[in-house]
Amino acid sequence: MYENVLVPTDGSAPAANAAEQAYEIADRFDATLHSLFVISVSENTPLGLPVEPAVEGLRNEGQRLTAEVTEGAPDGVETVTAIEQGDPDKRILEYAAEEDVDVIVMGTHGRRGLDRFLIGSVTERVIRQAECSVLVTQPDG
Repeated sequence: MYENVLVPTDGSAPAANAAEQAYEIADRFDATLHSLFVISVSENTPLGLPVEPAVEGLRNEGQRLTAEVTEGAPDGVETVTAIEQGDPDKRILEYAAEEDVDVIVMGTHGRRGLDRFLIGSVTERVIRQAECSVLVTQPDG
C-alpha cells in the first residue's frame, strides 16, 4: 500500500509528532521514509544583505533536522534525507511527485480563525494540491 512515506520537518513539535506517525507507517508497510527540509529564504533581504550566509545556515540546520528524523526511525526502515530550497508547499509537492511518494505525513500548528487565514498554512496548501494521500497530525500528538 505504501512504498514511500514523506515527512517534511521544520524542527517543530508538530513535525516531531508527524515523524512518530510516519515511523509507524514506514515500519508497518516496509516503506522508505523520506525526511525533507525546505529552505525558504526571500531574495528581498533588508538593506540588500547577502542571502547566501542565511541559506548556508539553514542548510546546516536542515541536515541536522533531517538526520534527527531518520535516526529516530525503527531498525530496518530505509531512510532518505533531502534538503530543498524554495516555497515550502511547492517543494514538498514537487519532491513527492519526483520520488513517487504514497503518503505525506505532516504536522499542523493548529492555528484557527483569523490567524490561519492571515498567515496561511503550508499544510493546508499541501492538502489541497497533493496528488497522494496526506496525513495531518494534531499539534498535541
